[in-house]
Amino acid sequence: MVAPPPSPPSPPRPEAADRKAGPPPPPAGQAAPARGGARWPPAPPAGGGPRTATPRQRLGLVLGLLGALLFGVWLFQSILTPFVLAGVIAYFLDPPATRLARLGVPRGLAALLLVLALVLFALLCLLLLWPLVIAQIGVLVASLPAYIARVGAALRDALLRIEEAVGPAYMDTQLRELAVNQVGAMLAWLGTAATRLLGGGVALFNVFTLVVVTPIVAFYLLRDWPRILARIESWLPRRSANTIRQLARDTDRVLSAWLRGQLLCCTGLGVYYAVGLSLAGLELGLMVGLLSGILTFIPYVGSTTGLVLATLLSIGQFGTWQEVAVVVAVFVAGQIVEGYIIYPYLLGDRVELHAVWVIFALFAGGVAFGFLGVLLAVPMAATIGVVARYWLRRYLESPLYLDPPRTGT
Repeated sequence: MVAPPPSPPSPPRPEAADRKAGPPPPPAGQAAPARGGARWPPAPPAGGGPRTATPRQRLGLVLGLLGALLFGVWLFQSILTPFVLAGVIAYFLDPPATRLARLGVPRGLAALLLVLALVLFALLCLLLLWPLVIAQIGVLVASLPAYIARVGAALRDALLRIEEAVGPAYMDTQLRELAVNQVGAMLAWLGTAATRLLGGGVALFNVFTLVVVTPIVAFYLLRDWPRILARIESWLPRRSANTIRQLARDTDRVLSAWLRGQLLCCTGLGVYYAVGLSLAGLELGLMVGLLSGILTFIPYVGSTTGLVLATLLSIGQFGTWQEVAVVVAVFVAGQIVEGYIIYPYLLGDRVELHAVWVIFALFAGGVAFGFLGVLLAVPMAATIGVVARYWLRRYLESPLYLDPPRTGT
């Protein structure tokens, strides 16, 4: 009997093939699970809950983070100043540290060298300028009564001319003397306040905090800056990660341009005013110039304050309008340099912070949190401005704006 031909082997069942092949590969862009780890796709959450966040959960996360941040700033505002200063230093020194790291210098060594260079530069400026400032404070204390008398005499002469021009019906003797006395009182108060502020400037800050804590914290922040940013980026919600990264890049561009511009303006104008006023013969030219340069970070406030102080001091010192005109010309030239050279050629259109918005942010931050609020004001203003422009673009592209107007009644 002839045996039947062998039947062809049956194809493996899909279940067996699946068991041999193992789990399907994960989607592109995601790492395969480790051997013995969880299967892909992951199992649904226990209890059968939703796998996507609701709008209420997203809003709660945002509001909760903002509330926690504001509460932390309010609770620890008395000790946050050195850490915020260290953060500003690390943010400002991160680009040169990155360049040094690309050249082969270890990141830690680059951070140490940059922080040490900044500390040495600050100490050098302090050692060179502080004796000069103290000497000018002595000149101000000794000359303040004579300055007040000369300014009062100049004001009295100006009011007499006004009285001769408009008649005694609009300007009488009592009003003239009242104006002179009030100006003298204001000058005395300003002189005393400036003397106390500059003479006790070191007492405004904790020396240990500025000299020791801030550089140390700045070094560690600068050394670990890329890792800190990478860790924060890993915590971003995946749904909005790209949008948050773009907003962060826009904020960094605006903030770095503003800080760079203000540093150039403060340094350049401070040196220019100090040298120009000293060459003009103003005894307190160095102090007024440095003060004007420092206050330049508040738009229009530094130049206006310096112009008023320099004009009053020149009237009190010289008593003639020719020297006063020279002092005013120094400030006019400084404003021309700032408005037509520094900003247009060095910054262009990269600074997207309006002057009124910056002034409001600085004063609001100062009122809310003092000096700490002033430090945080501009970064917060830049962030709010970027987010506001983002939402404005979203609104202009949405049906809320593009819906056609109603027709008929």
